[in-house]
Amino acid sequence: MQIIELYKSLQGESTYAGLPCVFVRLTGCNLRCSWCDSEYTFNGGKKMTPSEILDEVKRLNPNGGLVEITGGEPMLQERELVPLMQRLLDDGYQVLLETSGERPLEQVPAGVVKIIDVKCPDSGAGDTFRLENLAALKSHDEVKFVLSGRTDYEFARAFTEQHNLAERVNAVLFSPAFRKDATGGRSSSHCLLDPQELADWMLSDNVPARLGLQLHKFIWDPALKGV
Repeated sequence: MQIIELYKSLQGESTYAGLPCVFVRLTGCNLRCSWCDSEYTFNGGKKMTPSEILDEVKRLNPNGGLVEITGGEPMLQERELVPLMQRLLDDGYQVLLETSGERPLEQVPAGVVKIIDVKCPDSGAGDTFRLENLAALKSHDEVKFVLSGRTDYEFARAFTEQHNLAERVNAVLFSPAFRKDATGGRSSSHCLLDPQELADWMLSDNVPARLGLQLHKFIWDPALKGV
C-alpha cells in the first residue's frame, strides 16, 4: 500500500473530535476540490505492507483505541485496505474511514465507521457522490459537508432533508472550509465561511445537523502536517 504518513494525534473532526487517534493517511485522490488542504497526498509517500501498517499502529497505540484511515481517497486502494480494516477491527481497534463516497462502499467491513464527505458545488467536485452508497450507510456512520458559502449550505441542507440523513446516520456535520493557504494564526478568520454566519443559518432553518470545526487547525498552525 502507498502511505503518505502514519502518526498519532487528536482527532480534529466528526463526533470523535478531541480523542487520541492514530491516522493512516493513504496516497492518491481522484478529486481536486478547490479548498483541498491535503494536496500533498496526491503523489509520493512510501510502500508499506498491511502487516507493517498494523505493526506501526500497534506501536503507536498498543492497547487499542481509535484509528482513522484517510487520504486522499483511501478507497482507491480498496483491494488491500478492506482486509487491513478488518484486521484492525479484529485486533480491537475502533476504525474510522474518511471517504468522499465517490467509490463503492459496500465492501467496507460492517464495524467500520464511515465518515462520508459529500462534496458541495463550490468544491468543484459536486455530483461526485455515488448515490448507491446511501444503501451502505449504517446507524453509526456520519455524513459531512464542507461548506464555503451559501450555495454549498443550501445544497447540504436539501441533501440532508431529501435523503433523511438525520434518521439514517449517527451525525450530519456541516463544516466551514478552511483556506488551503491558511497558516500562522489559529482562528476562524481562515474559514471561507464564517462559522458564526453558518450557525445563524442552521439555527434559522432548524437544520438537523451539527456544526463541526476542524479542531486541529485551532490547536496547531493550520498548515502543519502530521497533527
